[in-house]
Amino acid sequence: PVLVGTISIEKSERLAGYLVRHGIKHNVLNAKHHEKEAEIIAQAGRKGAVTIATNMAGRGTDILLGGNPDFLFKKALYAEPEMPPERQTALLQQIRAECEEEKKEVVSLGGLHILGTERHESRRIDNQLRGRAGRQGDPGSSRFYLSLEDDLLRIFGSDRISKIMLKLGMEEGVPIEAKMVTRAIENAQKKVEAHHFEIRKQLLDYDDVLNKQREVIYERRRMILGGEDLSEDVKAGAEEVLDALLDVYCPKETYAEEWDLKGLADAVYAQFAIDIKDSVAELKDMGFEALREELVRKIHEAYAAKERELGRDLLRQLEKMVMLRTIDTLWKDHLLGMDSLREGIGLRGYGQKDPLIEYKREAFDMFAAMMDQCERDVLEHLFRVQIVQGEQPPPVQTRPRRPPQLKLNRGEDTGGGNGDKTVRRTGEKVGRNDPCPCGSGKKYKKCHGA
Repeated sequence: PVLVGTISIEKSERLAGYLVRHGIKHNVLNAKHHEKEAEIIAQAGRKGAVTIATNMAGRGTDILLGGNPDFLFKKALYAEPEMPPERQTALLQQIRAECEEEKKEVVSLGGLHILGTERHESRRIDNQLRGRAGRQGDPGSSRFYLSLEDDLLRIFGSDRISKIMLKLGMEEGVPIEAKMVTRAIENAQKKVEAHHFEIRKQLLDYDDVLNKQREVIYERRRMILGGEDLSEDVKAGAEEVLDALLDVYCPKETYAEEWDLKGLADAVYAQFAIDIKDSVAELKDMGFEALREELVRKIHEAYAAKERELGRDLLRQLEKMVMLRTIDTLWKDHLLGMDSLREGIGLRGYGQKDPLIEYKREAFDMFAAMMDQCERDVLEHLFRVQIVQGEQPPPVQTRPRRPPQLKLNRGEDTGGGNGDKTVRRTGEKVGRNDPCPCGSGKKYKKCHGA
């Protein structure tokens, strides 16, 4: 038996066409006819069998020399389902004896022979093809046939092999068996494998950036789902947002006269729904620490008032719901933004910058901005949430149901004559092609019968 290995479905079908042209009986195993693969593999080890297979098709299956007796027995049983049990036992023993006899004959001829039409880009896949032969102590052999015009040698191989062949006067079609060619092929495969390894490594480096952000988000969600009282987290977040506002409008290192207290008052009202516009003059005379303590006190008092208004249990539930909804919404937008960043970050290489470093830097900035926006949105919702008493819907007025009116088979009413009346023609029926009775001279179908 011979197993011919190809690197693609297209080339396997092309090779099958050549064998058909020369009248060589064969089977094609390329994952396109998967319902027949079991039968093809079961017969691939029989004497004189020729099987064309791709690298992926039939992977993980052993080709038994002499054929698979169990599969042949099932095939015979399928052809004759009403076979008596005694004949089934005899037939199974007969098939096993035939397969064993044929296996001895195949082993004496050298076992399964692997014929490779082309080297794959990966040496591992070539070794898997070779490993189809010589399984479980059976004999086997393998041989690869290559051309200097194959994609592997043409793209990644060195040109010096072709030049050497031309200098030696080698003619077209003459087989070449030399260690130099084998080394050149292995070097080309090593180049391809190294190239693919760099691609996978770079992809992993990019994915690792997003994976670390994903761990932070999931840990935050688990903390929210498992927490009973998140009020302290809300207050701590409010203080962080307040510090950010103070850094913008009232920097600590500047004089009080340079503070933008009006802008601070607008920002505090927009964020926490706390009106401090009337006390701007008093706040101006305070120092930075006193100003911060006063604003923190007002924020805590406003949140405590919100808790008294809504109730402790309802506010705890709202805290979880608002936090989870805000995180999920912003995280989905962040993932979309990261995909867009990933698509165009390679262009940074034209500016003599490492795309990976630039991706990490911008991804960190985007993530920090998302977390800050998440904190602000949560506080804005919680400090502004209110209970609205909805209006009660008007009661539904039920109409008295009228009893259904029964009709006889001839359409006669059982009631007082309010049913539909049958329209009966009193005059003579006018045909569609007859002159119209109105005297217009037109046919009835184009006049009153239209």
